[in-house]
Amino acid sequence: MTEFRKWTLAKHPSGMPSADCFALESFTPDAPSDGEVLIRTHYFSLDPGMRGRLSGDSYAAGLKIGDTIESAGIGEIIASKSERFAVGDMVMGGLGWTEALLHADRGLQKLDPAPFDDQVGMTATIGVLGVPGLTAWFGLQDLGQPQSGETLLISSAAGPVGASCGQIGKTLGLTVIGIAGGAEKCAYLSDLGFDAVIDYKAEDNLTKAITAAAPDGVDIYFDNVGGAMLDAAILNMKPKGRIVVSGQVAEYNNETPTGIRQTTRFITHRLRMEGLVVYDYAKQFPAAQAAMAALIRDGKLAYKEDISTGIEDAPREYAALFAGANFGRRLIKTF
Repeated sequence: MTEFRKWTLAKHPSGMPSADCFALESFTPDAPSDGEVLIRTHYFSLDPGMRGRLSGDSYAAGLKIGDTIESAGIGEIIASKSERFAVGDMVMGGLGWTEALLHADRGLQKLDPAPFDDQVGMTATIGVLGVPGLTAWFGLQDLGQPQSGETLLISSAAGPVGASCGQIGKTLGLTVIGIAGGAEKCAYLSDLGFDAVIDYKAEDNLTKAITAAAPDGVDIYFDNVGGAMLDAAILNMKPKGRIVVSGQVAEYNNETPTGIRQTTRFITHRLRMEGLVVYDYAKQFPAAQAAMAALIRDGKLAYKEDISTGIEDAPREYAALFAGANFGRRLIKTF
């Protein structure tokens, strides 16, 4: 069997994950037994939301020392002892930061190449049609409960979740305001049709900047950041406003979370704040994916991917996510 490489957890990080938290190991996978397949990974994702599991239990059990770093991936079956999958089948699932893996023939989705083309690539299944896009879809529509004419504010709006959320919001008749860092990302959001964009790096007072962009207030805040940005949004919420907690990228590496300070507004303005784990909607995924694919083909939902080749730099690229270095869905192409 060929030798492959994988990234494993070398130590639990405290604060920003450093290079020594990960170990690049070479291994030779076993041949599949009955009910198993050997997968050659083509792409895997880098997910900020995984940060909690590197240190302990989060929305799922924490990783143990020596575990392969988990993430969504796309791969090809290169050996099979399964009636469900044949050699050459493309599959999607939780493959992890690895060039190959032995996997049970459960928990994998076979990818039919036919629906994919220049408009909707196969990598979309771990991006705009995967967890990031589905988080935007269900978070906005189920928790945000949008009504046409309302104002939607999104943090980390140039990321895959935020950009998807804003475009979905436009199809629902919302006024959409994005918060992003830097002129390039802000220009990108304007090109996507956002009604207003706030460059938080260029603002001395984010609360006032939000007020200027939404003088009548915000109905829905889709939060991907937390911390001080969340407080600034709370101070701009309309009565009966809804805050959807999708992520907390500003908090993931803090040993002591900043938390929120503007809690009085929840009383005076009757605000509601709720988080989500997108896997709670798993049974509804196919219908949502079909609807989003239709939006893509209609030119109403664009997506951006940030892809690098080779797994060697995965830890460095992962750490860069927390500094806002990525632009679009961050993927690693293994070869």
